[in-house]
Amino acid sequence: MKIFHCDHCQNLVFFENVHCVACGHSLGFLPDQLDMGSLEAAGDRLWRSPHPDARERGYRLCANYERENICNWTVPEHDADPLCVSCRLTKVIPDLTVAGNKEAWYRVETAKRRLIFSLLTLRLPLEGKRTGDGTGGGNPAGGVAFEFLADTAAPGAAPVLTGHNEGVITLNLAEADDAERERRRAQLHEPYRTLLGHFRHEIGHYYWDRLVAGGDLEGFRGLFGDERKDYAAALQKHYADGAPAEWQQRFVSAYASSHPWEDWAETWAHYLHMRDSLETAEACGLSLKPRRSDEPSLRASHPEKPGDAFTKMTEAWFPLTYVLNNLNRGLGLADGYPFVLSTPALEKLRFVHGIIEAARA
Repeated sequence: MKIFHCDHCQNLVFFENVHCVACGHSLGFLPDQLDMGSLEAAGDRLWRSPHPDARERGYRLCANYERENICNWTVPEHDADPLCVSCRLTKVIPDLTVAGNKEAWYRVETAKRRLIFSLLTLRLPLEGKRTGDGTGGGNPAGGVAFEFLADTAAPGAAPVLTGHNEGVITLNLAEADDAERERRRAQLHEPYRTLLGHFRHEIGHYYWDRLVAGGDLEGFRGLFGDERKDYAAALQKHYADGAPAEWQQRFVSAYASSHPWEDWAETWAHYLHMRDSLETAEACGLSLKPRRSDEPSLRASHPEKPGDAFTKMTEAWFPLTYVLNNLNRGLGLADGYPFVLSTPALEKLRFVHGIIEAARA
């Protein structure tokens, strides 16, 4: 994630802010600039920003910003859709007449916007299912949509399952409740469970369909296994027997061992965790210069040096997780990065890196 500043007064602002606490200006994310901008009313519900690359442009507030106070993104004035490029991908929202659902919806959309920002930054194909959705004009068969649903107490009602099906990503609204999400994390013996993590995992399934299914299946199967094995049976076996004892030697998580598709989605999500965290550390100017030469070090900027981009990424990643976990322990918190990356897991991450870089190109 980039570090943002108010373009009116240069005060530090955050991705979720709607006002600058220093100068009081309204703020909005400008998706065509991939940046936050201060906003000044221009009449007829239009806003303008002094952002250096947006001074001649007009913006409207996303309808979920203007009416629901759920979003803080804007819509370029030439775009007829009342919703921003993130909100228009949401196909189903929870029943807002139910107490607590609006607050949960806000938390879910906030996490989803971080995902969408990453996908836009990576220049990955991003289309919705309706005409005009996303950045590619809409693709009913190959686009993505989100459904945010809550469990009901109706007799015989099945629980909402978080998952992906042909481009539709469903999230159980209960995941927005910190206590409930922690209960599920402990019940499933997971080291990590967050809203953003759910989104990164499920979008991984979507991009397997978009970027892998019709491409390098031989390379995929050589690393992840044959995805043609019975998926339902594999999950049933995983939940009945658990992960193999040696799973850490080959996978990024225990759940990744259940089926090659889940291995891909877990690895994809892990890659996005790494890339976003490293971008944030770089933007903050973080560097590590330990007193001992044998401890992990990290430069605030990474000059060109021999080696491929993925190798340089992992060389920066391990020092960052070292300091992250030590800081968390100093605050009495669990490790922020409770994972160990084996050589096979790193090779799978390298494969994801190659798929993303090819899509960017």
